[in-house]
Order: sequence, then structure tokens, then C-alpha cells
Amino acid sequence: MKKIGVIFGGVSNEHEVSCISASSVISRIDKEKYDLVIVGITKDGRWFRYEGPTENIADGSWYSDGLKPCFLSPDRGVHGFLEVQPDGTVSTIRVDTVFPVMHGKNGEDGTIQGLLMMAGIPFVGCDALASAVCMDKAVCNMLVDNAGIRRAEWRYLTKDRTNEFDSFADECEKAFGYPMFVKPANAGSSVGVSRVTDREELTAAAEEAFRHDAKIIAEREIVAQEVECAVMGNSSPIASILGEIAPADGFYDYDSKYVNGTSGLFIPARVPDDTAEEIRKIAVKVYRLLGCSGLARVDFLLEKSTGEIYLNELNTLPGFTSISMYPKLFEASGIPYTELLTRLIEFADERTEEI
Repeated sequence: MKKIGVIFGGVSNEHEVSCISASSVISRIDKEKYDLVIVGITKDGRWFRYEGPTENIADGSWYSDGLKPCFLSPDRGVHGFLEVQPDGTVSTIRVDTVFPVMHGKNGEDGTIQGLLMMAGIPFVGCDALASAVCMDKAVCNMLVDNAGIRRAEWRYLTKDRTNEFDSFADECEKAFGYPMFVKPANAGSSVGVSRVTDREELTAAAEEAFRHDAKIIAEREIVAQEVECAVMGNSSPIASILGEIAPADGFYDYDSKYVNGTSGLFIPARVPDDTAEEIRKIAVKVYRLLGCSGLARVDFLLEKSTGEIYLNELNTLPGFTSISMYPKLFEASGIPYTELLTRLIEFADERTEEI
């Protein structure tokens, strides 16, 4: 039986979502195939082995005094975790593969992926470079633009250039005008995202976005259907059927995704068949372009007035909660949640064999 390390939590502002996703993954993974080693990372960055009830992970009550410190070793001879015993001795826990069920910074930005690559441990999801590229919206946008893939007009600003904010605002207003969206370049789940309609709101939105990252982007608003496609695989990726988000409050923010659940989800998406097929082709093209492997969710905007397809963004470790679109899309495509997890683990092992 293969031993799988599941890492959850972390210091990002998506810690709680990671816990919910991990709870779903741990509950649904095939226990006849895999023996789990579960390691939680607290909000202040401490690593612990967790062997308690799975439901305590979802509600955030998993951490308690007495848990054993347990952290990933970069030493390839260990090929897993080091666990500190109560008497101070250290034991090793060898694992075959790791599933880092972590969202946001330090979870899907290439950092933990780099550590796992140093350790020589196969892991679910994209490698360090693809994770970092997809996480940074400015870098991702530059590559996408260079490849000729349509997306909304955009501009970016770094925190060390805030003295140039007026010039940045002037350029945005001239290039695409209001309304526009302002986002942190490196953040997921719509954290720190604002829709603005004038210079005063733009200024406030930039300040808010800079609270979450040292780089921000502004982009033209597109009145559109929000359509998502799940992709998985390595050298021969496959795309799911499409899903559609119908935001209840203007756009699909953090609360809409994880708190109030008021937004509508449509699977399959309400788009013509030929448009759906074109979006699926673009999703695979972008997945390959950015070097993705394992899995990613590719999000699009389908402009209502013209029918034009715009790439929105990629998410290299999308949510795995009970209401998350990624597992729902593949379930609707004929791949149930448990089988999906098995395939993702197999893709991780396959990629390591190819390297």
C-alpha cells in the first residue's frame, strides 16, 4: 500500500479554505490503496503530525497541545518527514507521494513545490516554475499576451513604484477606462479584488490590493459569463466539460465562493456547443503553454455583447471542497471524486518517472 503525505493549512490568507479542501480529500481518498500521513501547518508556520478526527480539520479545531512537530525534510535519503518525539528524539516517516492541499502563497506559488522537488518526492500538481508563473498574474499575462491568446487589457504596478501611482492611473484610464478591476498579482480566491468606477475608488482599491501583495494589476471590466474548465494530465492533458459561475454580488469574491454560497453554479455551462469546444481547446493550449502538469483550473470570460472568449486566469491548486468547481466538473465528466484523486496521484508518479 502506498503511503501518501497530505499537507494542509499554511500561512496564507487561504488557510481556512485549505483546511476544508484537505478534509474533503482525506475523506474521499481511496483508503484501500493509500495509507495517509497527515501534516498540518498552523497560521504561524509550525508543522505538526495530525492523527485526529478528519472533521476537526475542516472546522479549524485540529490543532491542540501535544501534537508532535513533523516537517518535510529536503534530504532525499529521508524521502518524507521528520517527526519529533516527546523525548526529543527524531524519527523518519518515508512517504511515496505528497498531496499538498494548500492554496495561495506558500501553497501554490512554487515554494512548497520547490521543497518537494529538492526532497525528490513526487507530488500532486504543477512543478515549481509552472506554479509560480500561474500564481503571478502579471507574469502569466505577459506570457499569454506573447502567445496571442486573448485576455482583457491590463496594467501592473509594484509597491516600490507607488510614487508613480498617478501615472499608472492615467495610463489605465486612457487604455481601458472605468469600470475596471484591481487585484493583487499573487493571491487567489478573489482576495483583495475590487471593482472600481472612478479615481478615488481606484486609489483605495490599490491600497487594499497592496495589503496582500507587492505587485498589483488593473484590468478592463468585461461584462461576461464566467466559465471554468478543469484540466488534468501531464503530456496528454484532458479537459472537462465547462462550468459557469453566476455571481450573486457582481463578481465571484471570497465570500461568494466559501462563505455565503449564494452564487449560482451551472454544469454544464450555458454556452453553445461550438463555443464550449473552443474554450476547452484554449484551456489545454494554455495549460501546455505555461508548463502545467497534474492539474489546473482554467477560467474564462465569455463577453455577452460579442461572444468573444477571454482567458481570465489559471489556478494550479483549485479548491477541493464539497462545493468546489474542479471536482464537480470532472464528476460531471464521468470521473468521480475518489477516482479523480487516484488519477492525480498517478500523474504525480508518472511525471517523476518522466523526469
